[in-house]
Amino acid sequence: MELTTVESPYSVGDTVGRLMAAVFRRGITVFARINHAANARAVGLSMADEEVLIFGDPREGTVLMQADPRVGFELPLRVVVWDQDGVTRIGYESPESLGERYELADRAEVLKRMATLLAGLVSEATLRGVA
Repeated sequence: MELTTVESPYSVGDTVGRLMAAVFRRGITVFARINHAANARAVGLSMADEEVLIFGDPREGTVLMQADPRVGFELPLRVVVWDQDGVTRIGYESPESLGERYELADRAEVLKRMATLLAGLVSEATLRGVA
């Protein structure tokens, strides 16, 4: 698995907030927001800020799982946002790569739509002047 990585001019928390807003504007369900750094602090450990946002649209994901139920291991979509030496980064795996690991050849259009969606969400979350 290779992550597509993009830098954000915003903090981890602000970037995740902007990403969530972009997801909500599209009517997509957010299933979880996991704050790894806060969870580490809760048990007396420290780490740089890092959060994972898990989201999806059952109308798209279900179509993939109907074709190959194993892809349910990869869904819903997720994005990781972390601080690396003072630089906020966003990482995600392109859904199109799922077609290489699962029997989804006849669902290439769904994977492409998902990839376009992820790229758009990340772009919207990282652009200055877009709220």
